[in-house]
Amino acid sequence: MRGPHNIWRLVRTGATMERTGAMGVVLDALNAPPLLRATAHFLGWPFKWLGYAGDPAMPPVTRALTALGPAYIKFGQILSTRPDVVGEELATQLQVLQDKLPPFSIEDAKRTVETELGHPVDEIFSSFSAPVAAASIAQVHHATLAEEGREVAVKVLRPGIERAFRKDIDAFYFAADMIELLSPASRRLRPHDVIEHFNGVVQGELDLRMETAAAAEFFANTAEDPGFQVPQVEWILSGRRAMALGWADGIPLNDLDAIDAAGHNRQALAERVLQLFLKHALRDGYFHADMHQGNLKVAPNGDLIALDFGIMGSIDVYTRRVYAEILFGFIRKDYRRVAEVHFEAGYVPADQDVDAFARALRSVGEPIFGLDASRLSMGRLLNHLFEVTDQFGMETRTELILLQRTMVVVEGVARSLDPHMNIWQVARPVVEDYIKTNVGPRALLNDLAKTAQILVRIGPQLPELAESLLVRKEDPAPKKPPSRIWPALGFMVLGGTLVALGVALAGL
Repeated sequence: MRGPHNIWRLVRTGATMERTGAMGVVLDALNAPPLLRATAHFLGWPFKWLGYAGDPAMPPVTRALTALGPAYIKFGQILSTRPDVVGEELATQLQVLQDKLPPFSIEDAKRTVETELGHPVDEIFSSFSAPVAAASIAQVHHATLAEEGREVAVKVLRPGIERAFRKDIDAFYFAADMIELLSPASRRLRPHDVIEHFNGVVQGELDLRMETAAAAEFFANTAEDPGFQVPQVEWILSGRRAMALGWADGIPLNDLDAIDAAGHNRQALAERVLQLFLKHALRDGYFHADMHQGNLKVAPNGDLIALDFGIMGSIDVYTRRVYAEILFGFIRKDYRRVAEVHFEAGYVPADQDVDAFARALRSVGEPIFGLDASRLSMGRLLNHLFEVTDQFGMETRTELILLQRTMVVVEGVARSLDPHMNIWQVARPVVEDYIKTNVGPRALLNDLAKTAQILVRIGPQLPELAESLLVRKEDPAPKKPPSRIWPALGFMVLGGTLVALGVALAGL
């Protein structure tokens, strides 16, 4: 329920950031101007005593996010892949959120497994280890099947995680409504729709039957990809709150020292991470959408192993072509074509000037060509892109949020392996290959053939469909109910809410 209790939740968010010292660290990392720093501390200080204390042994930001709950941890995981945005030190601290959070008890995990699978753990497994990895939603145990002797990874949801996420998402919805109310200019960014999209993604992650299905589909799609592995699912050992996959031995992608000691080529791994993501997104329209270092390993033979399939992304054929043409235009420095594609896809309002937009895109693209990743400030680039989208009235495209977010994360992972990687050179062969096959005369012939097949199939029904369209009376479209915004409860409460919103947006 998006009532006034969410003001309290958001106030506690700002208070926790202030109490743990995370507020100052975040403002430093984002290079916030002095006025914003002073305002944030002034409004947050009176509520400091209301914040969660967290674990004093943790660094400030990690301490605050873990105390606030799983949805906040998710934002921290994204930031952990972007040292170019938040700084090397903070990004390293936040990597703890990927798979090294405090675990819950093995007894609780066994009870969940027994409830989901309908048999005692000792009957199913000959061994069942203590947690080997723990993240915001679930933890993983290493187990051995009693009958077959195969090693598997058993993933178990945290107790009460569904309720904890509902509370956080409810507060985020309230925050989005407040942002739209207090800042009309923000409505083009569609914060309410963004939170709705995030909520849909999270709900899928809370049902491990859906993750099992996603893992199986991803396994089938990528079975022929060289240098890439997806563990095979164990359908009979999977339920809503527990699931099992084949065990995968390897070095976590964030353990650079171990990767070097094993003799793996970090530059090749960095290129493979980026190229595989683009290949899966463009070729299959189905991609791993949570590719931070905690979900990737390097196998002893050098293969890249993907783990954790709770968040997967999908894009339709048309969007894939648009995305590829935009990337290809940037790679070729054809800014006019990039601009035209944006207009053709409806990403930029039709009343804008295509030539002016092309020049704005040139101002974004030209400074970064020829630069390796170590010389490119992603923070400055993202800020410039935001200014361009604002200038030309571009709205947030919710269907692309997951793709764009994953691209940012994947590029951050690749940077961590090879700080000197040139992303445009690495992306070029994958995008060119897709363009040759899916854009141009060959694609047109394929489209015509598919259209003909559809017409043949529905041909007998066309007269009836046409007649029904002519006689049908259209009902008026239902109006979207207005957002219910509770009135502000005084200057101090509203001030605390604004601080909390600022922190939440910084996390986004």
